[in-house]
Amino acid sequence: MVERQWWQEEVVYQIYPKSFSDSNGDGIGDLKGITERLDYLKDLGITMVWICPIYQSPMDDNGYDISDYKRIAPEYGTMEDLEELVEEAGKRKIKIMLDLVINHTSDEHPWFKEALRDADSPHHEDYIFKKGSRRPNNWRSVFGGSVWEKVPGREEYYLHSFGKKQPDLNWENAGLREKLYEMIDWWLEKGIAGFRIDAITFIKKDLTWRDREADGADGLAQCTKGCRNQPGIGVFLQEMKERTFDRYPCVTVAEAPGVPYEELGEYIGEKGYFSMIFDFRYADLDIASGSGWSKRVPWTIKDLRDKIMASQMALQKWGWSANFIENHDQPRATTKYLRESQQEPEAVKTLAAMYFFLRGLPFIYQGQELGMVNAKRDSIQEFNDISSIDQYERSLAEGCTPEEALHYVNLRSRDNARVPFPWEDGQYGGFTTGKPWIAMAEEYPAVNAKAQVGVEGSIHTFYKEMIYFRQKGPYRECLLYGRIQPIESSADVIAYRRYTDKESICCWSNFSGQTVREPVPKGHTEPVWQSYGKAVLQGESLELGPYQSVLLKQQEIRIKKPVAFSPQTPYNLP
Repeated sequence: MVERQWWQEEVVYQIYPKSFSDSNGDGIGDLKGITERLDYLKDLGITMVWICPIYQSPMDDNGYDISDYKRIAPEYGTMEDLEELVEEAGKRKIKIMLDLVINHTSDEHPWFKEALRDADSPHHEDYIFKKGSRRPNNWRSVFGGSVWEKVPGREEYYLHSFGKKQPDLNWENAGLREKLYEMIDWWLEKGIAGFRIDAITFIKKDLTWRDREADGADGLAQCTKGCRNQPGIGVFLQEMKERTFDRYPCVTVAEAPGVPYEELGEYIGEKGYFSMIFDFRYADLDIASGSGWSKRVPWTIKDLRDKIMASQMALQKWGWSANFIENHDQPRATTKYLRESQQEPEAVKTLAAMYFFLRGLPFIYQGQELGMVNAKRDSIQEFNDISSIDQYERSLAEGCTPEEALHYVNLRSRDNARVPFPWEDGQYGGFTTGKPWIAMAEEYPAVNAKAQVGVEGSIHTFYKEMIYFRQKGPYRECLLYGRIQPIESSADVIAYRRYTDKESICCWSNFSGQTVREPVPKGHTEPVWQSYGKAVLQGESLELGPYQSVLLKQQEIRIKKPVAFSPQTPYNLP
């Protein structure tokens, strides 16, 4: 097990800068906009902010295609704006974590432009090129089409695991790795708290470059079979850790899909490469693994429970987990997990409580605390996300009708989470005084921050109270550091136990619109928190109301000095 670290007590709020708050009226969110909203985050209870890429970029993939690692994208502001944000956040005891994108750059990065201009340039070795008159293999990029793009004027191809304007860096080149390490150190010296590390399990490739069995109508095979979690990746990850992260008191959160549970010790163990990783197994339970969005998979709450608990138990064995239900690459959790109940406030709250009290660090994505739902679009032309456009075309190729293809894209599009944040009910929701870069969600006149902040019973108020209870309540030791154990429950209930040597708290979340009765583990008869109403105990069973979450403490284990508390008043631990 990992010794206690400062970052284990954080609550992280993820910001998509393009869509959070626009300070200058150009329709694009920016750094000054984030600074202006720091008090909102502080009031909510946030202690760390993760900001999606703000580096200079042509924005083909909204910043995940970087053309200069040491410059700020002009639409987001200046380096001085970022420094001001870090300083102002620090005054509010909020830390800033940046995105680190080092599997690929933009094709407009000077290194790649020089590699294209001159095949004998040292920068040619910074990327993955293959000579020949035909594509080297049948791998499909994450965003569709071949991973190989022809170099103009030469019998040569370059590899891109994602978009064709995102050429992969050649991690086999020690000189390239040195340049990346220098850049990482440069940012950490600026005082940021650490990084969320993008697509890091893609940096090692299968160097045989062999064809794989086709898995789509296009005759191609998903590149993850040869570009992700390949043997030998640990050498690169260990070197990066030793040369950069180990030299700073920083936090690192890896986007590491597909890492086998039996290898978690290498990634997050006592000597792991990273502080935490995101586990996507329960995030992608509605689509077939490695397939397109049209390959839908029926699932139940029990399926969700089983995946979450399997993840928690595996991560607990080795270290810390990064718990989330939404991010910039996922649709809204309300729509995905609650389906027909997505507009039911108590259902939204019980979903929040279910994941928030899991073992690990909770991540909140902007707008999640308002209960935002997917933003339905009526034609593919209304989508900005390159992945959504590719999935639409792929669904058509797989035999879907245009209506079906659009339906699947609406369900899974990354644009669902990228709509502008609704601050109020006025024009463009107070996000901007200009025209937003992407259309607002149609719900914003009713679902916005102004309508919920300080309002009793609102989803925002619920999040604020829940954060306070976890962070500063009398059971914080158990809820922050306690171990986790699944509890057997009925089909529509997710239940688990958090416990230390001194405390034991059982957590239930009812995902049905019906009252259900659950057996209570021996001695757990003291209610300490519920999402609404009161906990109803009858003998050795707990009655859960529709969409209700309840926490019960073991009766015979008591804190020395029980104290009443509220989110409005400071709470001093006994």
